[in-house]
Amino acid sequence: MSENNYEVELLGENSYIIFKGVYNDFRSKAVSEYKFELEPLEYDEFIDAIKKDYMKCVILKENDIPTAFLVYTTSISEAIELNLIHCLGSEDEILKIKMLIEKFLALTEAERMTKVISYPMLGHQSVFTADISKFGFKFIGLAVLRFLMGNASSERILENMKLEELPQGYKITGYDDSYKDQAVNVIHECFKDTQDALYDTRYKTVEGTRDIINKVVENIYGEFLPEVTSVLLYNDNPVGFAFANITGGKIANIPLVAILKEHRGKGFSEHLLNRSIKTIVDWTKLGKKTFSEVNVTTETNNYKALKLYRRIGFREDFCYPQAYLTQKK
Repeated sequence: MSENNYEVELLGENSYIIFKGVYNDFRSKAVSEYKFELEPLEYDEFIDAIKKDYMKCVILKENDIPTAFLVYTTSISEAIELNLIHCLGSEDEILKIKMLIEKFLALTEAERMTKVISYPMLGHQSVFTADISKFGFKFIGLAVLRFLMGNASSERILENMKLEELPQGYKITGYDDSYKDQAVNVIHECFKDTQDALYDTRYKTVEGTRDIINKVVENIYGEFLPEVTSVLLYNDNPVGFAFANITGGKIANIPLVAILKEHRGKGFSEHLLNRSIKTIVDWTKLGKKTFSEVNVTTETNNYKALKLYRRIGFREDFCYPQAYLTQKK
């Protein structure tokens, strides 16, 4: 089938009804094939988000019927976030992906002068890696690890962890709003030169990092858990954090772990994570809040972090390529 059989355009009101089929096909596969933690928006909710310009959707039509689409946002962060590419069936899939990406790049040309594109290629989307690399995308491998509630092996590992006594002047506590400015500085210092800053450039500046922390503690990225979030204090000043939130009804997440360079190498990460995970386990056992799991994400080549999470009881679940495209020259 040739390119001439297809049309690519932004989803508009004239296509809302006929788009429902391909969107619901994606919804039926979101968890099984795309590794979504939560069920995606219902169709009417998705259309409402499009109408309110919270996100944009590029559709590919075959004989006037949408058979593929791409969803992206430009206003949530300092990156253009390519959220999803989905095709109905596998016929001409690579050609459809190419046409959707070309239209997406054309539509975002102005924004790309100052923003990177970030694209987590979850689930089936990982098969597009070679094809979108032709557009200049680069990739970072990310691993998702899970600590499952009720898993006897993981809970035994956590319970039997041997932690060194904290040196004089150090202590671990929960999060307090008064720590926010220090949290911004700690996260910025720890992440500004990492791979994370390649696809989320907010880490490169203090103000960008402040936006990330604000969205964590103000429940934008999920329900924030201040009692579960662990803070490392040195002489009563915060020098390390392990943030915690709920990204799904029963799924806890540790989105950020950071310790200032001068305080590393002393096992403090284990202390922070041990406190946070034990709090979640205890809450579940006591019925205070029910969790099915805790998950974390780290680079596939960050062997130190992978070993740390295994020592606490986490196990790798799956890996995916995090794609990014730097600003247009």
